[in-house]
Amino acid sequence: MLKFYTFIVFVFLAAIVNSQSLSNFNVEPEQDSIKKNSLLISLGNGYFPSKYFNLDLRYLIKYNQYEGVRTGLGGVTNDQFSKRYRINSYAVYGFRDHRFKYSFGGGFRISEKTNTWVNASYTDDLQESGSTTFLTDGRFFQFFEPRLLNISLFHKHITQALSIEHQVHPKLNGEIELALSNVSPTYSYGYHFNDTVLTNFQFSTLKVALQWSPFDTFHKGIEGPEEMDPGYPIFTLQYTKNFNKVFKSNLSFSKFDFKTLYRIGDEKMAFSEITLVCGIARGDVPLTHLYHAYPNNITKETILQRFSVAGLNSFETMFFNEFFSDKFTTVQLKHYLKPFSISQRYKPQMVLITRYAIGDIGHPENHESITFNSLKKGYTESGFEINKLLFGFGLSFTYRYGAYHLPEFEDNIAFKFTFNVTL
Repeated sequence: MLKFYTFIVFVFLAAIVNSQSLSNFNVEPEQDSIKKNSLLISLGNGYFPSKYFNLDLRYLIKYNQYEGVRTGLGGVTNDQFSKRYRINSYAVYGFRDHRFKYSFGGGFRISEKTNTWVNASYTDDLQESGSTTFLTDGRFFQFFEPRLLNISLFHKHITQALSIEHQVHPKLNGEIELALSNVSPTYSYGYHFNDTVLTNFQFSTLKVALQWSPFDTFHKGIEGPEEMDPGYPIFTLQYTKNFNKVFKSNLSFSKFDFKTLYRIGDEKMAFSEITLVCGIARGDVPLTHLYHAYPNNITKETILQRFSVAGLNSFETMFFNEFFSDKFTTVQLKHYLKPFSISQRYKPQMVLITRYAIGDIGHPENHESITFNSLKKGYTESGFEINKLLFGFGLSFTYRYGAYHLPEFEDNIAFKFTFNVTL
């Protein structure tokens, strides 16, 4: 299935590049350059543009342990349709769980100067249990999402959301969201609460998020408008509050999450990257809304059986569903060596990596039908990657050591592919 997934991605990319080349064959060189640059930016953000509607490449095809092959269509209207209104939707189908998932929504801009939008959406889909997303992170896209292949712990959710995006300052973005959700784990699980065991959860949540980029700089874009060059560090804060007995909500909890990314050096040469993520949850928090440290290792007996594809910011030696926390901190250190200039086009790059995670959980006995460990002793792994060896593929080697070192030597080793494509 991994080979099939990769083949589809490459075929689709080739088709896009080829079709764009043909369509621009008779265009003036300067216009051709501008159009190609605009297309590459769109593709890098995960969109294939058309006149009024941008096709969202995230929904074309994916694979995970619960749905098997997941395929569908989605997209969003663009500025040619309207600069004040937008409509976005998607529909996908999982061939293993035989179920459609979908979302539809839209928004309208009430202030162009502050880029203030009011959005509404209705979503019936899956989400990985223990994962955390920041409202202000915006769009994240990968042509190939390696970690997704091995995720098995999902929960269904039907969510109605209303949100407001607002640019407080050119370097400070904020978003507020009110959401009502009906959540059902796809695995056997129960949460002990007031002498009962809950297997289905109703949430009424308020989220407030801020992203501050104090060192961003701006320059004149190719087509006129200002474009932003990211500066570091970038800081992101998010507060989540779930209200009990509001619109049938049956639990009360709060979460505070923080993330910062810092890069040192020239990204075209040698540079270092530090990522710090931490979170704390208080109250009655079911497994669906706890934290994991983004593990990416499957439970198989041998190194070769565990051979898969490394993620961008995941713990490669940590097994899926091995740890869950209600408070945690992770630190990832990466040092990118200067690319090996073997030829003009062939420039592999070595990356040295160390990751550390620490956390804990109160009242693990409240979580029924599932077992997991605590991170209170501190989890450490180190290794290296050699990227872009062939067609964007490389190799990764990571070793697990410290307090959670396993008795069998080979169980501490993760040997995997990497995949990096730069448009």
